[in-house]
Amino acid sequence: MSDTGKNPKSRFIRVKCRDCDNVQTVFDRASSKVVCQVCGSTMVLPRGGKAEIHGEILERVDKDIE
Repeated sequence: MSDTGKNPKSRFIRVKCRDCDNVQTVFDRASSKVVCQVCGSTMVLPRGGKAEIHGEILERVDKDIE
């Protein structure tokens, strides 16, 4: 696979739940609703592109692919 030098537009991010402070890794362009695994509150809602995040975004999760 050749490297095209392009950065991906979608990323995984770590989000802290508003209600219970649980931290989960989610996709920033999620196509389905994501709920907190601890308390069940909504953390991510799909919006046909970039998802609507309901919580505090803590960091981007990057992984170098060689």
